[in-house]
Amino acid sequence: MSKEHLVIFDTTLRDGEQSPGASMTKDEKVRIAKMLEKMRVDVIEAGFAIASQGDFESVKAVAEAVKESRVCSLSRAMPADIDRAAEALKPAALGRIHTFIATSPIHMKYKLQMEPDQVVEQAVRAVKQARNLIDDVEFSCEDAGRSDIDFLCRIVEAAIDAGARTINIPDTVGYAIPELYAEQIRQLIERVPNSDRAIFSVHCHNDLGLAVANSLAAVQAGARQVECTINGLGERAGNASLEELVMAVRTRADAFEVETGIDPQFIVPTSRLVSTVTGFPVQPNKAIVGKNAFAHESGIHQDGVLKHRETYEIMKAQDVGWHTNSIVLGKHSGRNAFRTRLQELGINFGTEQELNTAFQLFKQLADKKHEIYDEDLQALVTDTRAAAAAEHVQLVAMEVQSKTGETPIAQLVLNVEGEELKAESEGSGPVDAVYKAIESVVQSHATLELYSVNAITSGTDSQGEVTVRLAKGGRIVNGLGADTDIVIASAKAYINALNALTNQTERTHPQKEGV
Repeated sequence: MSKEHLVIFDTTLRDGEQSPGASMTKDEKVRIAKMLEKMRVDVIEAGFAIASQGDFESVKAVAEAVKESRVCSLSRAMPADIDRAAEALKPAALGRIHTFIATSPIHMKYKLQMEPDQVVEQAVRAVKQARNLIDDVEFSCEDAGRSDIDFLCRIVEAAIDAGARTINIPDTVGYAIPELYAEQIRQLIERVPNSDRAIFSVHCHNDLGLAVANSLAAVQAGARQVECTINGLGERAGNASLEELVMAVRTRADAFEVETGIDPQFIVPTSRLVSTVTGFPVQPNKAIVGKNAFAHESGIHQDGVLKHRETYEIMKAQDVGWHTNSIVLGKHSGRNAFRTRLQELGINFGTEQELNTAFQLFKQLADKKHEIYDEDLQALVTDTRAAAAAEHVQLVAMEVQSKTGETPIAQLVLNVEGEELKAESEGSGPVDAVYKAIESVVQSHATLELYSVNAITSGTDSQGEVTVRLAKGGRIVNGLGADTDIVIASAKAYINALNALTNQTERTHPQKEGV
């Protein structure tokens, strides 16, 4: 018996980006979107078009780049929002407008300051307007998890009559528990007279650690679209994790009457890409994509796996993109082999000059490291694209003295707006000295909110990837740097963040909580 299709709706580029510090550039969004397309994600929510000019351009760029997946833009139930979303989606081969309004008593009273009748009227107007502009409209009841079931039935029926073909019942604040959430979905499908004319969707937040469990319970109750993000990225505690949802449905095919169209071999590469772009490392014990997800240390477990893999592994690591033969390049590898491996990882450069720059960086890295891993290539590409962006500050030279019992000293030469300047400073450690030296010249007065170091691969010659998060004037940016010398990587990351802070356009979400 054939199974029903479960629509995978990825909102990494929209809700995922709302994680503090996770802002992505237009090019980074396109890069991730193309990997999601390779993975065969059904719907890619590319952004909130009216939030800023940058968001509008990102949605439009993704709409132009993606041909197989449906591209979606979020909008409030307001005429200007819907018009802006439609404009951004014009280049899309397949487009969707996702409009929403809050439906819980607390949101209607305190945030919207509207009566229930007014909320229904505005929702209907919004859906009708969107349907006049595009043939695929999704309607969301924001904070549905805390909404009255009778009111939900009423507004959902009205939205379907107005032309919505997907109805999203989001647990916006992560309040739901699986059994009750499933019952809410079941009641809506049973009680709404025209429910057979729409696909019911769920969008769960992870505030209580139940986002994936709630989503799967809803699927068993009849939901046929799940909204999720790579690595569970998202506001507060994040969203339901795409990789966990997809592999749960695939691995427990006996328990679900649905199947997805996802190609799981791209799960790990996409996870790495999102982690590199956002600067949010994946915890080692994260299901599916964590470094320890398929590792066994217990002697009993190791013995069992060696005798028969399925004794302790319910999935094949290779199925989700983990490979034991990921060492493919070295110092003698040529340009064609380099280009081919990048293409296999879903990485394509827009210009030959970008490719040449990346290849030069690859050769420099290969002189330091005998074996180049896929993770090294991802970091290298990020460095290349950072170099291609407008750089107000550049590191020209650096010398750091650090001895036991003595205060570290950093001496730097920086190019600031075309002028070479020298800087020197002491610090409690070599990285602290470097950052104080940079600040003595740049004087950004930004607050350092995060300094994180991760080894990209194993071994003492591994590149260290440093993530720096700076905050200033209500803006938060990430900076990334990678090098086999961790102090140099730290300097690169700090300077990358300073440049991002200078280049960043103010992003103000009209309603940041979204759905």
